[in-house]
Amino acid sequence: MLGSLLIGLREGLEAALIVGILVAYLSRLGRRDVLPRLWAGVGLAVAISLGIGAILTFGAYELTFQAQEIIGGTLSLVAVGFVTWMIFWMQKTARTMKKSLEGGVDRALATGGLWGIVVLGFVSVIREGVETTLMLWSVVQSAGNAPASLTGALIGFAISITAGALLSRGMLRLNLGTFFTWTGGILVVVAAGVLAYAMHDLQESGVLPGPWGALAPLAAAGAAAVGGVAVGPAGFPFGYAFDVSAVVHPGEWLAVLGQATVGFMPTMTWLQVIAWILYVAIVGTLFVRRVSRRAPRAQAAPVSASAPVPA
Repeated sequence: MLGSLLIGLREGLEAALIVGILVAYLSRLGRRDVLPRLWAGVGLAVAISLGIGAILTFGAYELTFQAQEIIGGTLSLVAVGFVTWMIFWMQKTARTMKKSLEGGVDRALATGGLWGIVVLGFVSVIREGVETTLMLWSVVQSAGNAPASLTGALIGFAISITAGALLSRGMLRLNLGTFFTWTGGILVVVAAGVLAYAMHDLQESGVLPGPWGALAPLAAAGAAAVGGVAVGPAGFPFGYAFDVSAVVHPGEWLAVLGQATVGFMPTMTWLQVIAWILYVAIVGTLFVRRVSRRAPRAQAAPVSASAPVPA
């Protein structure tokens, strides 16, 4: 629930802010008559995102186990790519987002066509919708608890929509720069966990070598093993890195919480651990460096806490 709530809150607030900017600008221009077109585009984006989620959820039932694992691992990789791009995109374009969106409204109104505003509303939301769908689906797959994950996402969406509405009306003051910086940093760790689970799916399906394949290192007599496969240094690189299932039992709240937030599993392969460490080290370092470079400029020219666009 925690991981899904964070995703719903972060992505939902970003979408709510974008739509809020568009609605506020159209109202300021005195063109509330085209708001139904904007909402039509937003609704279409939401419907497509829900449709993708339904296909991923119910379509997998007709596939073989291997096909499900391959598709699950591949889509988890796509989700990680989307989220990584989104984190850095927000850092780069946040200051110019409002101006860019208002320019899109001006161009759509200038054409005078019906579809201009519809397309603008659709494009403004569909990216967040697809990202959210893929990320939530990956979290549900890894956590194995769909009701709790979906409940967390709905809570996150509810909070983000409420906050977005209050921010656009000036009724809530929030340092959005700080909010997106902290949530971006947390999402780096969440995405690393999704990446680790993608490695698990692809190893289990046989796409990548692992404990379920012919290259699995067998444990020596009396040595630590999981299903006969070596654990620890002897299991490198295609065996298990560790096995703490005797202490943290799979299915318990601690294991579920760790898996849904940071990707921790009581038993993890070396490829999972290596992928997690490399992602956090590389993406986390780039993220922190960009935040550090922006900090002096933010101190020199502070942004109002009630600004509708993150600093």
